[in-house]
Amino acid sequence: MRRSDLLDVDKIKEGLGTKWIGSQIIVYKSTSSTNDVAAEYAKNKNNDGLTIFAEEQTKGRGRAGNKWITGKYDSVICSFVLTKCSIKPDMLSLVCAVAAAQAIGPNARVKWPNDIILNGKKVGGILVESKNIKNHRAYIIGIGINCHQKKNDFEDQLRKTATSIDIESGTFTDRNFVAKRLLWSMEHWLQTAEKKSIKVIEEWKSLSIQLHHRVHLIYNSRKFCGTCIGIDPEKGLIVQLDTGSVRMFDAAHTSIAKEN
Repeated sequence: MRRSDLLDVDKIKEGLGTKWIGSQIIVYKSTSSTNDVAAEYAKNKNNDGLTIFAEEQTKGRGRAGNKWITGKYDSVICSFVLTKCSIKPDMLSLVCAVAAAQAIGPNARVKWPNDIILNGKKVGGILVESKNIKNHRAYIIGIGINCHQKKNDFEDQLRKTATSIDIESGTFTDRNFVAKRLLWSMEHWLQTAEKKSIKVIEEWKSLSIQLHHRVHLIYNSRKFCGTCIGIDPEKGLIVQLDTGSVRMFDAAHTSIAKEN
């Protein structure tokens, strides 16, 4: 770890240019989960747009209760507090995927429902949580991006499927720069979703590794196979099944299955 690579509020904000996301930034040396910390701040409606970063997350979680394991100073780990957002959760997931991919760089792609892919391997993940708090609804958006991990840093079962920006680029990534790009991208795509959501969907499609490709899905414990032909922001993936029928699969009840 290089001292210049420590997450620094001033470095992140320098030239950022956003008025909403990143207007308030807090960096923790260590926390169990940035989403849990953000949920506490979400109780105050005035914390809309607040971003929580952490150098280390000891009990991070992903979708469906999966663990998100990170070491000190090796990732961009953050959570966004949205207390005045009118965008629906499923559209928020698309927004976050597009924003995170854009923050990583032109080679990053998205994998429904919540993975960011770089050169065929997972480099980031997203967790959108909704909270009903007294007189308002809050969304907590957790995003993790692998930056400095080496191959041996991943557990055995993840080495074939996980990666980091450093591994794929062969350079030492500036985490403050990645954080800055993420904040800018989040604000841009959130505002785009509020004005013209079709642009978010079009961008997501252009980044998707699944669109027009075969997919293997588990829906309510049943396996389905077919070709992904589209996405609906509320209903999920649109799949032309091998049986000939077309069906939609929502993120809440669906997971991606491994090919046989």
